[in-house]
Amino acid sequence: MNIQTPELLPAPEPERDAPPACKCLLALLTATPEWDPELVGALEAAFGSIDYRSPFVAFSTSADEGYYSAEMGGPLWRGWVSFRGFANPRDLPAWKHRTRALEESRRRDARRTCNLDIGYMDSDKLVLASFKRGPLKLYLDAGVWGDVILGYYQGAFLPVRRTFPDFQDGRYDGFLRVIREKMKAAMRAEGRG
Repeated sequence: MNIQTPELLPAPEPERDAPPACKCLLALLTATPEWDPELVGALEAAFGSIDYRSPFVAFSTSADEGYYSAEMGGPLWRGWVSFRGFANPRDLPAWKHRTRALEESRRRDARRTCNLDIGYMDSDKLVLASFKRGPLKLYLDAGVWGDVILGYYQGAFLPVRRTFPDFQDGRYDGFLRVIREKMKAAMRAEGRG
């Protein structure tokens, strides 16, 4: 096996080696289907101003719901936010640690009141951060894996094999299209594609 050492690798080329333009987004899972102003403020303090906030959609996916409702109660709801501007996908591990701290700060009687799934969207996919390893997750850094949840191809979000059931049925696709269009409009405005 021929593994190149860093001194043998080609010099970085800014155009080629720049991370793709992406948008930081977050999926909130909660038993209360409304945006808590205190949580919204904490999210904006952690990630910047919110440029999109979805309505909540019922979350009911048998095994997944049982796992979360045992801690948070139920029924459960999922809503989405995206944050203004572009983000660097390299920061996903730091974002995940920030969301864990926010979840911990919102515990009541030692139970989580929400689950915060932070991630990013680029032109081709939706990636969420996870502290759990899995067969299709890639290790990033600091105990965080990147989980490709959906691909985007020919105008449609396509679930990746083994994606969570609530992502497979398309219930969030309308919200994700809005976020993707915001990202693409910003990319065009900045000459990024």
